[in-house]
Amino acid sequence: MLYSQLSLCIFRASVVSPQPNTNWSRSKSNNGRRVGHCTKVSRSVNMENLQSEYLFPEIFMREYEHSQKNPHANLIRLGVGDTTQPIPDIVTKAMAQHAQNLSTVEGYKGYGAEQGNTELRMAIAETLYGNMDVKSHEIFVSDGAQCDISRLQMLLGSNMTVAVQDPSFPAFIDSSVILGRAGKFHEETGKYGNIVYMNCNPENDFFPDLQTTSRADIIFFCSPNNPTGYAASWHQVKQLVEFAKSNGSIIIYDSSYSAYISDYSPRSIYEIPGAKEVAIEISSFSKFAGFTGVRLGWTVLPEELLYSNGFPVIKDYNRIVCTCFNGASNIAQAGGLACLSSQGYQAITNVVDYYKENAKIIYETLGSLGLKVYGGKNAPYIWVHFPGRSSWDVFNEILERTHVVTIPGSGFGPVGEGYIRVSAFGSRECILEATRRLKTMFS
Repeated sequence: MLYSQLSLCIFRASVVSPQPNTNWSRSKSNNGRRVGHCTKVSRSVNMENLQSEYLFPEIFMREYEHSQKNPHANLIRLGVGDTTQPIPDIVTKAMAQHAQNLSTVEGYKGYGAEQGNTELRMAIAETLYGNMDVKSHEIFVSDGAQCDISRLQMLLGSNMTVAVQDPSFPAFIDSSVILGRAGKFHEETGKYGNIVYMNCNPENDFFPDLQTTSRADIIFFCSPNNPTGYAASWHQVKQLVEFAKSNGSIIIYDSSYSAYISDYSPRSIYEIPGAKEVAIEISSFSKFAGFTGVRLGWTVLPEELLYSNGFPVIKDYNRIVCTCFNGASNIAQAGGLACLSSQGYQAITNVVDYYKENAKIIYETLGSLGLKVYGGKNAPYIWVHFPGRSSWDVFNEILERTHVVTIPGSGFGPVGEGYIRVSAFGSRECILEATRRLKTMFS
C-alpha cells in the first residue's frame, strides 16, 4: 500500500527525460557555435548577454544525467515548483463541459476578447480584490504570469532601468537582459551593471533597505517571494509604495503565491492606499489552483497609473495585448471561473492547505536538524542556508546521497549563493519519505 502511494510522486529515474537533444548548451562545438551553413543574420547582442541556460531546464538536465547514472534510483522532485495534487472535480468538470459544448453549434465559440472573458474578469475583481476598488476592465486575463512578465517588459521599453529583489525569480532578470536593459555582466559580482539588486536576506528580514536603494524606473517585487518564501508585511509594502511614489517608479508586483499567506501580510499591493498610482500586479492560477499545465493568469493595470506625460499605461498595455496575444484558452477560462465559485474556491483552498502542511513538515524537519531554515509559512518554499558552501555543491550532494531534487539558491541571484530551495509540492507520502532521507543524510 505504501509503495503504491509513494509511486504517485517517486518515480524511476530512467523515465525522466527533458529531451536533451533540444538543450543546445550540451551539444556545442567551437565555443558554442555549430559547424554548417550560416545565414547573414546576426545574433542579438542581448541574447549573447545571457550568462547561462534558464535555471529550470538546467535542473531537468542535471536530473536526467543523474537518472542515467542511477537507473534504479527512486527520485523525489522537490525542485521545480510544479503542483502535483489533482485539480478539484468541480473545476475540471467545468472545463470538460465547456470543451464538450464546443462540439455543438450552440456551444461553439471561437476568438474571445483578448482581455479575457468578461464574467471571469468580474469574478477575479469581486472574489480576489474585494474592497480594493479594482475594476473588472482593469484586469487582463492571460496564459500565465510568466508570459505577462515578458509582455510588460515589451510595454515599458528597453531604455528603462530595473530593480529586482536578490534573490528573485529568474525571469525578471533574464527578460530584462533580453530587452537590453541589463547592461554588461560582471563575472566578479555575478551581477549586471544596469540592474539594481535589492538584497533580501535574514539580516534585513528579507526586505530591502530602501534608504540605500538606488532609483529605478521599474521595480520587480514578488510577495510572497520566490524563492525565500517570505511575505512582506503591510508596513513594508507601504514603504515600497512610498518609495516608488517619491522616485516616480512603477512597481511590477508578483502576487502569484498570495493564496499561501497565513498571517496578516497583504495579498495584494492594492491593499495599500495609493498603490494604484504606482503599481501593476501580476498573478496566476498556477500555484493557486494547480493550473501549471492548464495556463491561466491575470494582470491588473489600474486606470490611475500614468506615464510622465499623463498618458494612461492601461491603454498601451491593451494595445500590446491586442497585438501580441489572442486571449487565454476559453476552456482554461471556464476552469478559472469555476475556481472562483463558492464551492470551487473552497475546494482549491483545501489543496493549498495541503501544500502548506507539507511545507510545515519540511520546515520543522530541517529545522530540527540544526539547519538555518526560512520560509515555509506563507509560501510553498523552504529556503535553507548552508553558510560557506556552494549552492550547486549542496544541490549535487543531496541529489547523489538522497535522490531528492532541490534547487540551488544561486540560480535566483548572487545573494542566493549558499542556499537551496525546497518545494512543498508533492503528496504527503512523498514529503515524508523525502524528509526521512534528509534526516538520514544530515543526522
